[in-house]
Amino acid sequence: MTTTGGFEPVFCTIVPPHVLDRLAQQADSALSGPARRTLERDAYERTHRRLTTVIGAPAVALPADAAADRAQRTVYDAEHLQDLPGTKVREEGSEPGADATVNRAYAGLGATFELYLKAYGRNSIDGSGLPLDATVHFGEGYDNAFWNGEQMVFGDGDGEVFLDFTIPVDVIGHELTHGVTQHTANLTYFGQPGALNESLSDVFGSLIKQYTLGQTATEADWLIGAGLLAPRVTGTALRSMKAPGTAYDDDVLGKDPQPATMADYVKTGRDNGGVHINSGIPNHAFYLLATALGGHAWERAGQIWYDVLTGGELPSQASFEDFAKLTVTAARTRYREGEEQRAVQKAWQQVGVRTV
Repeated sequence: MTTTGGFEPVFCTIVPPHVLDRLAQQADSALSGPARRTLERDAYERTHRRLTTVIGAPAVALPADAAADRAQRTVYDAEHLQDLPGTKVREEGSEPGADATVNRAYAGLGATFELYLKAYGRNSIDGSGLPLDATVHFGEGYDNAFWNGEQMVFGDGDGEVFLDFTIPVDVIGHELTHGVTQHTANLTYFGQPGALNESLSDVFGSLIKQYTLGQTATEADWLIGAGLLAPRVTGTALRSMKAPGTAYDDDVLGKDPQPATMADYVKTGRDNGGVHINSGIPNHAFYLLATALGGHAWERAGQIWYDVLTGGELPSQASFEDFAKLTVTAARTRYREGEEQRAVQKAWQQVGVRTV
C-alpha cells in the first residue's frame, strides 16, 4: 500500500537534463548560454524542493468562495527575474489580457482542472481544491517549465531551440500531473518508478490536450510538446508516445533516445536512472491500449490508469511489472473480464512487460 507520510522531494521539469547537457556543450553561445543558466537554476530549484520537503511548505488556504467544481487559478509574471511567484497579473474569473503567455497559462491550468474533474471526479490536483498557481516569463531565455511542489513555472525559451513553454497545453498538464502523483502514489523519482512518474505525466498531459481538442485516440498525434521546438530544430516534439525514439533527430539535440519496448531498455545513471528515457515504454503501452479500445482515450484507457495511480495499491518503488499487473486488475475490477482487460494485457505484452 502507498503510505501517506511525507512526499518525495521531487523537482520535475519538462525538458530532460540530458538534453540541456548537450546544449550546454555547444560552441555557439546562443545555444550553450541559456542551457547552462537553465541547468544552474534547475539545480537550485531541485535543492530548494528538497529543503522545502524537509522543513515543510506553508499551508495553502482555500478562498472563502472556493467551489468544488471551479478552479482557483492565479497567474504571476516574473518579469524575466527568478523571484517566485512574481507580480499577480490574472486571477480566477478575470478577463484575458494582452499577454498571450499569461492567457495560455491560465487556460492550461483550467484545462487540466477540467479534465480531472469531469473525467475522474477529482477536485484539483490534490483532490481537495488546491489553488493552481503559475508564474510566466521566468528568467532570461529560461529553457524549461517545472512543477516545484507548490506551483507551475514557465520559461520563455531561448528562441533558438525552445519557444514559449506555455504553447503546448500538454506541457502544462504534464507538470501539474506530477502534483497529482505527488498527492497519490508518490512514486520515487529514480529508475523504473521515476520513469512511471514521468510516463503518467505524459499520459495525462496528452489526455488533457485530447480532451481540450475533442480528439479520439485515432485523431490524436500522441506527441508531447508539439509546437515547443523552434524552426531550426529537426523534430516535431520532445517525445512521441506513438513512436518513441522518433520525436527529434537533430544535429544539436541529437536523436530522441526513448525506447518503445523492454528490448531496448536503457541502463544509465544519468537523468535519475533514465526517467525521461525509459518512460517511452509505459507511454507506448498506453498508446497501444488507447488505440486498441478506440474512442476517447481519457475514458476507458485513462480511467484504468487513473484507478491505478489513485487506488492506493501502487507502491512508491513500483516497477513497470508492478504497474502493469495493477492495470490488469483495475481493468477487470471496473469492466470485468472483457475487451478492456484483454487489451491491457496485449498492450503490455507488445512492449515486453509481464502482467502474470
